[in-house]
Amino acid sequence: MKDLALLIGNGVNAISKGITWDNLLDNLLAFCKDDCSIKDKQKPFPLFYEEIFLNAFKLKRIGKELALKEFIAQNVSRIEANEIHELIRNIAPAHVITTNYDFLLEGSEPQKNDGLVYENLYSIFRRYEIGTTTFWHIHGDCRSPMSINLGYEHYGGQLQKMRNYAASVPDYKSNRIVKRSLVKRLQQGKEFEIIQSWIDLFFVKDIHIIGLTLDFVETDLWWLLTYRARQLLYKQKIKFTNNITYYIPEAFVKTACFKLDLLKANGVEIKVINKAHGISYYKEILSSI
Repeated sequence: MKDLALLIGNGVNAISKGITWDNLLDNLLAFCKDDCSIKDKQKPFPLFYEEIFLNAFKLKRIGKELALKEFIAQNVSRIEANEIHELIRNIAPAHVITTNYDFLLEGSEPQKNDGLVYENLYSIFRRYEIGTTTFWHIHGDCRSPMSINLGYEHYGGQLQKMRNYAASVPDYKSNRIVKRSLVKRLQQGKEFEIIQSWIDLFFVKDIHIIGLTLDFVETDLWWLLTYRARQLLYKQKIKFTNNITYYIPEAFVKTACFKLDLLKANGVEIKVINKAHGISYYKEILSSI
């Protein structure tokens, strides 16, 4: 086992056969019999999801949002595994954080959620322990369709929960978690014996961000990176020495230059890989960490 954390996005799935995000949008529109909502790259996906959902509800094409999210879970489950999923399991990192809803990284669907707090909608504690690796599905998963984070409202609620956990007293009934903010725990300067949430990892473990576009619609992750940087550089009340590294193919650097500038400002190291996005690209990254 390697004592590090990987933050893995849909890029690892994108090299597999199966449904793409563009396919998913087309399927959503067809499922809702929606001839009003028009796909456009200028529409941020979380807001476009809200447009699809609200139009479908107004036109009585669906009764509950659960039907839409169950449909999404079924579609996402059609993505096929590839050798990178297996390679990640063989590396056996201590933690795998993922924005993906499927269980391709685990290799099979887990039987139970091992989170310290039961969550139906949000994903602050959602985790699955398999072997020596803890898998954190931070945007929900297919076992619990309502947890799948797609819409603007869901992103807003997730961000609210994240900030409450980090900066104030967590408002959970569970007696299995420490009822102090993450900041207070970090200020005590004690080593974290128990990782309660994936949010903890951003302050105590080296994190390698792989296959994640990190579009600006990912408001939860951008907030966390900014919050971490402010604690370290501006408020300076917390000492932590972990590193966060973002990997990107060289061919994408020019179009992503503004995003890379923002990541650097937030204390994230950029590593450019001189390979096209694909199997060999991920193999080179994983062999280097």
